[in-house]
Amino acid sequence: MADSVETEPEITTYQRSTIRDVAAKANVSVTTASRALNGTGRMAEETRERVRLAAAALDYRPNFIARGLVQQRSFTLGLLTNDTYGRFTLPVAAGLSAAMADRGVSVFLNAGDYEADQLRLTLRAMEDKRVDGLVITGKRIDRGLPITLPDLGMPVVYVYASTPEGAVGFVPDDVNAAKIAVRHLIGLGRRRIAHITGPSDFKAAHLRAEGWRQALNEAGQTPLTDAIFGAWSETHGFETAKQLIADGLRPDAIFCGNDQIARGVIDAFALNGVRVPDDVAIVGFDNWEVFAAATRPPLTTIDMGLPGLGRSAGLALLDLIDGKPVAPGVRETPCALVVRQSCGATGV
Repeated sequence: MADSVETEPEITTYQRSTIRDVAAKANVSVTTASRALNGTGRMAEETRERVRLAAAALDYRPNFIARGLVQQRSFTLGLLTNDTYGRFTLPVAAGLSAAMADRGVSVFLNAGDYEADQLRLTLRAMEDKRVDGLVITGKRIDRGLPITLPDLGMPVVYVYASTPEGAVGFVPDDVNAAKIAVRHLIGLGRRRIAHITGPSDFKAAHLRAEGWRQALNEAGQTPLTDAIFGAWSETHGFETAKQLIADGLRPDAIFCGNDQIARGVIDAFALNGVRVPDDVAIVGFDNWEVFAAATRPPLTTIDMGLPGLGRSAGLALLDLIDGKPVAPGVRETPCALVVRQSCGATGV
């Protein structure tokens, strides 16, 4: 059999469009083209739109190195976190990066333990890279950096972390998210609703318990038991559910402080002949999708909207970089209920 003949792949040359190409196509001066794309200068909106269309047709990308030299900016944001597993930070980073991509801004991620000396080195590296602003995030809303930030010469925004006085921060609205979950269970006819949640030294655990109590009070119901605090773990959910059965307490619904607790609860009930959702409806919190969807039955849960948190933080940071006014304080962003089969309603 004759040897097959390999042909050389055709090599094409990538030609980057320049601002001069855009100006020529739009029939304007280079200065006008530059101002139109930067959103500066006074000109007719028709002219500005014509330049934008020309840039899109030519797949024009600004030279951010040159632009940065002129504007004294690096078009880079720093993202600092101690969430090395990435459970919370990766969705936040995804939302932040997506919001920055079409603005020509990149994100420099640094993950590590919040140890004081290491943090100082990390912050120095951020300064050396001349990042325009810094996003600080983490694994819980009531913990921040173990050091007082020096004057970094750049704006800082906090996401899913403790926000210092006078700073700008973004966190999920835990109280109203819990109320959404419990109201959903009440709407399904459940009347004996318990709450199993995380450690009592976590602010988020108390906020979710508060939302559970408020929703019950609004519906004229009393809690079956006090909120049951413990670890954010399947073991805590499993052992607590076993104890409820042993004590003769039979809730017809349980709102859990996170998805891991909920999965442990479901496993304990299954081993003891308690049917989910027929006998007891379960709702979790976090919408850790690969985890919640794999639960049997798939878990109804609260989605914290972490990508949206990242996007909001990035946009606020850009405003601060541009010198626009951004009111200090913590923004609590809405969460959403994702309905699956564990609550007894028709879900995904």
